[in-house]
Amino acid sequence: MERIVYDRMAEIDQLHWWYRARREILSDLIERKISLPKEARILEVGCGTGHNLAMLGHFGRIDAIEVDAAARAVASKRLGHAVMDAPLPELPGVADRSYDLIAILDVIEHIDQDVAGLKGLAGKLKPGGKILITVPAFPWMWSAHDVVNHHKRRYTKKTLKALVRDAGLKLDFLSWFNSLLFPLAAAARLAGRLTGKEDSDDKLPPRPVNWLFDKIFGLERYALGRLPFPPGVSLVAIVSAT
Repeated sequence: MERIVYDRMAEIDQLHWWYRARREILSDLIERKISLPKEARILEVGCGTGHNLAMLGHFGRIDAIEVDAAARAVASKRLGHAVMDAPLPELPGVADRSYDLIAILDVIEHIDQDVAGLKGLAGKLKPGGKILITVPAFPWMWSAHDVVNHHKRRYTKKTLKALVRDAGLKLDFLSWFNSLLFPLAAAARLAGRLTGKEDSDDKLPPRPVNWLFDKIFGLERYALGRLPFPPGVSLVAIVSAT
């Protein structure tokens, strides 16, 4: 990602509606869909500035990986111990068969070798361990946001299923999410493409808008994993070793 993306992330990741609501949604999903032991070991890969670490810490002992030095320094301070610099797919220095849960949240789309990356993560799972994945959905929604974040691709349900299969893993759960705001996001992306005025859409919106989007997106926590979801801006999957 470009430097400005990390800098803005550090500035707004506790305030922006997308970060706040997504944490609530994923916390609820972990609670309901992943059975973790009491002293679970958890690894977040590509933790950025560490905005998910406190949420994941409710479920066990956390380790984290971030390859960007400045973001890693912020995340290490938040975590209270050093965040590792161990790039995918090799993950040097990360012990095999060590983790009950690996979270890779909007990261796989950044790496060239997504199959190899997922295979690398599989080797770090304890028996019965799970990988929680989120990715941006729909290649036709490609925009300036993807460019500035250095995305390699966006996914469909079909391509994410193929990735899991090709990595030799088993798909336990797959759903769209960020569905309630999808029509607005899709309209904004298409309008930007037509007018040539695309926006990277990662700025903090005005407070009333931020509050409203937080509440709307956050409602999905009560239904994700309980009801089928219509198309959304993102996909979430839970996978395990075969």
